[in-house]
Amino acid sequence: MTMTDATSIEQERALDAASKVVKAEAFEMKRSLDKGKRMDALKHASAMLAELKSSLLTPKYYYRLYVDVIQELNHLESFLKDELEKELKQETIAELYEQVQYAQSIIPRMYLMITMGVIYMKLFPKMKSELLNDLVEMTRGVQHPLRGLFLRHYLLGVSKSLLPDLPEDAQLAIPGSGTVRDSIDFIKLNFSEMNKLWVRMQHQGPSREKEKRERERMELRILVGTNLVRLAELQTLTQDVYVTEVLPSILEQVVSCRDPISQEYLMDCVIQVFADEFHLATLNEFLASCKELAQEVHIKNVLIALIERISTYVSHPDTPGISEDIRLFEIFSSQAEGLIQSRSDMPPEDIVSLHVTLVSLAVRCYRDKLEYANTVFASLANNLQDKNVDNVEQYSAVGKELLRVLRIPVDEYKDALRVALLTDYARAMAPLNYRGRCTAASYILQDMIQMDTPLKTEEDVDAICLLIDCLLTDQPDQPADTPETEEFTDEQDLVASMVHLVQVDDKDAQFLLLNGLRKRFGAGGKWRIRQTLPPIIFSLYQLILAYPAPEGDDSARDAKLKKMFMCVMGTIGALVNSGELSQLPYNLYLEGAIVANRVSFEEKAVVVYELLSKALSVLEDEIADSRERLSALAVVTNTLIKIDCLPNDNWEPLASQVILAGAKMFKKPDQVRALCSSSYLYWKGRVDGSAEPMRDGGRVCDVLKKAVKIASQCMEPLVQQQLLIHLLNHYMHLYEDGCDKITPEILNELISRTRDASVQIEPSQEADNIEKHLQHTLQYIREAREKHADLAEHLQI
Repeated sequence: MTMTDATSIEQERALDAASKVVKAEAFEMKRSLDKGKRMDALKHASAMLAELKSSLLTPKYYYRLYVDVIQELNHLESFLKDELEKELKQETIAELYEQVQYAQSIIPRMYLMITMGVIYMKLFPKMKSELLNDLVEMTRGVQHPLRGLFLRHYLLGVSKSLLPDLPEDAQLAIPGSGTVRDSIDFIKLNFSEMNKLWVRMQHQGPSREKEKRERERMELRILVGTNLVRLAELQTLTQDVYVTEVLPSILEQVVSCRDPISQEYLMDCVIQVFADEFHLATLNEFLASCKELAQEVHIKNVLIALIERISTYVSHPDTPGISEDIRLFEIFSSQAEGLIQSRSDMPPEDIVSLHVTLVSLAVRCYRDKLEYANTVFASLANNLQDKNVDNVEQYSAVGKELLRVLRIPVDEYKDALRVALLTDYARAMAPLNYRGRCTAASYILQDMIQMDTPLKTEEDVDAICLLIDCLLTDQPDQPADTPETEEFTDEQDLVASMVHLVQVDDKDAQFLLLNGLRKRFGAGGKWRIRQTLPPIIFSLYQLILAYPAPEGDDSARDAKLKKMFMCVMGTIGALVNSGELSQLPYNLYLEGAIVANRVSFEEKAVVVYELLSKALSVLEDEIADSRERLSALAVVTNTLIKIDCLPNDNWEPLASQVILAGAKMFKKPDQVRALCSSSYLYWKGRVDGSAEPMRDGGRVCDVLKKAVKIASQCMEPLVQQQLLIHLLNHYMHLYEDGCDKITPEILNELISRTRDASVQIEPSQEADNIEKHLQHTLQYIREAREKHADLAEHLQI
């Protein structure tokens, strides 16, 4: 069993013993009240209250006993008030008020005095002023810190609804019932005495238990702070009275007590409970008192709380503007800087926290004065530099605060370009390590994308790129495994999305901005450009397609389009050479050829040919995987079929190259499939000047015959049968599409081969599937005979 457990058991035992006495005496008190024996009831109440004299209980357990006792005491007050209200004789109440003062012990005496005094004031309001003053003075008799605090807390609680709240010059006030002046004096005195008792607690007991006493004191702080809450709740407390009397007396008490715990808590209480207008009126006085607080007080917390309270008030839409006489920003920034300079041991995270609040004040209350926010960032950067704060981890205490301060203008302005005008913003970001800077930069990009912030000038692009430089290029402190992380991928996606924010009505200006971004992104290295350059290319394609149609001989327009395509080819080339990609650049070249084919300009054919030839070069040199090559050949075939601007001299070499690439596939099945798909080039392809597809049946049949020959060379029966069926389907499709070079005899020969091959296949699940495929194909051909007389006459099936 630990010492803490043993202490808790002892406390529980002491509390249990006291509670039994309280319950017994409360029972006897109630029975006496029911019998009409007031004096006996008061004697039992006094015995019950005597348990509050205990010195055995810690504040936590004393509070539990206090709650039980006060609950029973409230019953006594309620009962006696109802009884005395029937008589309504002031002499009787005055006599009882005097009789309870003869109680032997001061604790029961004071609690009973307060109870009877409350009844007296409720029934005879004209006695309020006198009784409140009497009670608050009489409680001075209890100087034990714990007992005195709870006694005065009881006095403050039961008198809450009785405190006079009428103006000092009120004409309707009942003589003797008091005004707000009496309430202020009452609470001020009670507050002063309670704070003294609270401070005195630190000196009771051995020095080795100092930490324990401080924890206990913190548990009791709300008892003292309630006095300030009561002051703030007075409806007729005017600003003038607060400025001239209330705040000076509170600050005098706070400063004079010289206790760090008390000073910090009470200063925060003042900030939180009193009206914002009062704070504005007493700003200089409050800040001046901060300089007189003990060195151990965390002034940073006090200053931050005050700035946040005032900035929230001033920035509220229903709040009138700040008076020009109150130079909030200058006052607070000066105070913060003075605090930092005077406390050389202030931790870096506290320095940043102060600047968090100042930045919030600047951007919320002075939105039009960017120089204020920039001043704070400059101050922050300088202070961190003086402290040699560098390479800050983003999840450390300093890192979290730095990210907070960097996010404030982003959140408040909702305009990254406005943030970019803060010239010292990047300097404040610099102390973060690589990951922290990337997090801050990503936050800016996320806001830009969410708010759809347009980038319309080169200056806009330069400003944003300066802020997010850590995302654009390799950094000296960048970890070696950065490109492998998920964060890196997500960040580059954000950078890529930035391209779509380039929005300029003028097409030429749009191109200049995209070209500028291309150059910046191009310096990002192998891993970055893989994600950031493709959006540039697609944006260029969109720009090209949106370019105005030519009006007559427009050589200037043609030159611009050619320059854009050169930019495209250079960018795709970077993906091949620097990015070490193959499939993506290949597809981008083909997409570019389709775009160029759709645009009317003088050198269209040259550009299309160049894009297609570059794509085929990538296919030949970079794409080695068989599946990828087969897929790539299908894509280029379909692309060539869509192109209709190439003269035959250009189209023919490209088609031949595609067919040759298919024939050079490593695996024979891939060769067959590639040749089958590329054979359509001579059937559906079109050259410049021809409105119809070329439909060259002879060339188609030549390619397919070569495919049949290769299929026949396959040694595996299953594979050969699959290829023959595949070829049969292609032949049949072309026959139905009008290819007169494909005759029923050719189909008969191919069908015969499939049947012969079928016999040689050993039974298996795969063989069954192939056979089903064959039968479906043959069934389709049988049905086709009914539509084609030539087939019906010559096809043997």
